[in-house]
Amino acid sequence: MDDTQEKMDAPEQSDTGEALVEPSDAAVQRLEGQIAELTDRHLRLAAEYDNFRKRTAKERGEARAKAQADLLARLVDALDDLTRFGHADLQQTDAKTLRDGIALVERKVWKELEAFGVGRINAVGVPFDPRVHEAVSTKPAADASQDHTVGAILQAGYTLGDVLVRPARVEVLTWGGGRA
Repeated sequence: MDDTQEKMDAPEQSDTGEALVEPSDAAVQRLEGQIAELTDRHLRLAAEYDNFRKRTAKERGEARAKAQADLLARLVDALDDLTRFGHADLQQTDAKTLRDGIALVERKVWKELEAFGVGRINAVGVPFDPRVHEAVSTKPAADASQDHTVGAILQAGYTLGDVLVRPARVEVLTWGGGRA
C-alpha cells in the first residue's frame, strides 16, 4: 500500500492532532455498503450450507439404500432355494433330503450374513453378560464354577459389527451352595 492510499484510509486530523469526524452522510453510505456486503456474504454461506446439508442427507439415504440392496442381492439365491424346498413334493422327497437342503440354505444365508458383518451370540458355558444376554430363566448349577454362566440359549442373539441387534435370550445357571 502506498503513502497516498494510507492517507486516504486514515481519518483526517485537525491542526491540533485530533481526528476529524467523518461527515454523517458519507459514514452512513460506507457502513450501509459494508452491511450490504456482509449480508450478501452471510446469505450466500447460509445457502451453501443448506445445499451441503441437503446433498449429504441425500447421499446418506442413497448409501443406505445401496447397502440394503447389496444385502438383498446376497440373500435372494438362498431365498430361491428355500422356496424350492417349500414347494417340494413330499410324496417323492424323504425327510433327510429336506433336512439336508434346509441346512444347505442356512449355511448359504450365514455365509452372506457373516460377509456383511452379522455375528451370532450363541455360546453356552460363558459368563452371563447383561450387555449381550437377556436372562429369561435360571437353573441350579451343578457346581460353584458354573455360577452365573449361560446354561442354555433359548433364542440366539445377533450383532452387526460392534452393534447389538438383539440380545441372546438365555437360561442362567446359579449356584446355591450345594442346595438343590
